[in-house]
Amino acid sequence: MAKTRAYQGAGPSQRQLKVGEVIRRTLSEILARGEIHDPELNRISITICEVTTSPDLQIATVYVMPLGGNQNTETIAALAKNKGQIRSLVGRKAGLKYAPDLRFRLDETFDRIENTRQLFERDDVRRDLND
Repeated sequence: MAKTRAYQGAGPSQRQLKVGEVIRRTLSEILARGEIHDPELNRISITICEVTTSPDLQIATVYVMPLGGNQNTETIAALAKNKGQIRSLVGRKAGLKYAPDLRFRLDETFDRIENTRQLFERDDVRRDLND
């Protein structure tokens, strides 16, 4: 069974996974529709890759990737600046009893995949794998 980034051991509960997915979909819709009143944020196309939640559902870590992989710092800063409005919209639209505190992080999954691919292309690694 695959584990999400933030939790080790038994992994997240079904409730954590469900709430994380609801937040991910809701946040994606909010950003796609430009519902945040910040031109700086609305000019960036952002993919919401994954949302993990703490066991008590009070903290949601949102893993994002700006389209094209550029503007990483600007994207996180713009999301953090509008965190209160985003949290309010997510709580209302997702129908959550309590809107969790949102923490925005860059999704580094694609970078790790590329690094792994490059590692497997090295001659010494290929030689070891073929032996």
